Amino acid sequence: MIQKKELTARGGGREVHAIITVDDSRLSFAGQLGEIEAQTSRLYEEVGDRMRPVFKRWFLSDSANQASLLPDSDCAVSVVEQAPLNLTKVALWIWLIEDASPERQPDGCYAMARGNYLHLMEAGASRPGIGPYASTYDIFSTTELRLREYGGNLLDSCVRTWLFVQNVDVNYSGVVEGRNSAFEEFGLTPRTRFIASTGIGGRHADKSVAVQMDSYSVRGLKEGQMRQINAPEYLNPTCEYGVAFERATSIDYGDRRHLFISGTASIDNRGRVVWEGDIRHQTERMWTNVEALLREAECGWENVGQILVYLRDPADYGVVSEMFAERFPDIPYVILLAPVCRPGWLVEMECMAMKAIESSYEDF
Repeated sequence: MIQKKELTARGGGREVHAIITVDDSRLSFAGQLGEIEAQTSRLYEEVGDRMRPVFKRWFLSDSANQASLLPDSDCAVSVVEQAPLNLTKVALWIWLIEDASPERQPDGCYAMARGNYLHLMEAGASRPGIGPYASTYDIFSTTELRLREYGGNLLDSCVRTWLFVQNVDVNYSGVVEGRNSAFEEFGLTPRTRFIASTGIGGRHADKSVAVQMDSYSVRGLKEGQMRQINAPEYLNPTCEYGVAFERATSIDYGDRRHLFISGTASIDNRGRVVWEGDIRHQTERMWTNVEALLREAECGWENVGQILVYLRDPADYGVVSEMFAERFPDIPYVILLAPVCRPGWLVEMECMAMKAIESSYEDF
């Protein structure tokens, strides 16, 4: 099944988010992968030749046995073991942008030049065989050095990260400490800014990998162009409980606003889990928090291009699936098996949005 949503900037520039899933769980992995590839081809025909993929993420049920069978791609590709909870083996999220031209760089990341901006996408950064603290610190340090080579840095250029943590209940504290150490070294503090992020359970194909990271950065942004979105009446600053990420980050271009909402759960503005043990009410409070972040960025659900939903307990899938199908019939989403970083949170979601605007900045 193809779920897609097209968003249009001022002047007509288009972006498409698509989530592709399989309906028949009886198929083998090869059969399901073939169905995903066939639907991807149909998607490309539907959106037209000018739309190009800039980022893909494969969600697998058994990455150790499946990751090596995935097809090659001409854009940044993330691969994570987060099983689709409709009992299938594979799902795919694709972000497409009109007239995009991502090019693979010698360091493995993909760069896309548009005007004076350089968009950089890195997928699957990992450090096999070392613990979560050292892995996380080294991944962020390497990303800082890479961005400097392109004329940027973490503080001024990095917009969004995704951290996938094997055995998140055990290893997340090491990830937090490693990120905190790197951020302090590179000038990301409560007085400057952090980065929108999701830190969630997810496994690499290599069992010795404790954490892997995807990131999106933009070199060439001017002061004030990137803004932190916090919704303080609903959510507290993450530094109050020892972690370092922004609730959401927006970027204004001349023709559009991009909004990247971090992993968001049922939390209040004092950092407390709300509705412990109640999946239905946690889902509703999560939506309330995300809606507050959208509103602060002068966006609404109509601007959201995709939603990724993470569940700790697969037994909650039936309830959450019904709730999302009723609330968001026109937004692509997928529900995945992925424990959240605090055991009390039963569900978490993240999303991306785009809104047509007019500003003094250069067009996207």
